[in-house]
Amino acid sequence: MPAYNAGKTLRRTWEEVVGQDYVDEVVLVDDASGDDTVALARGLDRVRVHRHASNRGYGANQKTCYRLALESGADIVIMVHPDYQYTPKLIPAMASMIGNGLYDCVIGSRILGGYALRGGMPWWRYASNRVLTLVENVLTGAKLSEYHTGYRAFSRRLLERLPLEANSDDFVFDNQMLCQILWLGYLVAEISCPTRYHAESSSINFRRSVRYGCGCLLTGSQYFLARRGLLRTARFPAIARGAATVRS
Repeated sequence: MPAYNAGKTLRRTWEEVVGQDYVDEVVLVDDASGDDTVALARGLDRVRVHRHASNRGYGANQKTCYRLALESGADIVIMVHPDYQYTPKLIPAMASMIGNGLYDCVIGSRILGGYALRGGMPWWRYASNRVLTLVENVLTGAKLSEYHTGYRAFSRRLLERLPLEANSDDFVFDNQMLCQILWLGYLVAEISCPTRYHAESSSINFRRSVRYGCGCLLTGSQYFLARRGLLRTARFPAIARGAATVRS
């Protein structure tokens, strides 16, 4: 759980997370919240709490989350935001798809099943999601329904291969990470995920959303150029590169 000012929704999310039989440990990394997130987390069962001394950003938070999860010996790592936007009830399904050896990455898609708008996603975010996804699918050669969900499951072997430190510490980290997975040729599965948009949900303002969108387009363009040997970058290192295969 990458957390920032999640005090109002943390307990509800935790209750559903530990209510799933597949969960052994919850790693919560707090990015210098200004509320009682850390105090609440330390009072919850099966939660390992780590706090950044200063606000380092959403991407940096995830880097710490994955590092700590791997240090704990996790074979399957699932990221779910503690703002109760994504339902933890999908954890068993996502974990099973990885545990059975079918996939190394599963994402919870708000687009599949038409849940985004019904769940309260603002129309402008929905529109930008669709446009960015279309462009990125063209650039990467994949067929994902979206690149911007914050609900993701990974196998240990995949996380150990990803050059995550080459990615941004900001929100575009999510997008860069998914493109790296496609770059390595891993299968990405998608599962339809209902979401809830409410006052306590984490969100970024319009200005930062524009910045995020530009970052996504840059990432897709770098992928496109690197795949054709026109760019060298630590984000997409030289490896055996095949066309990404994506299954929904």
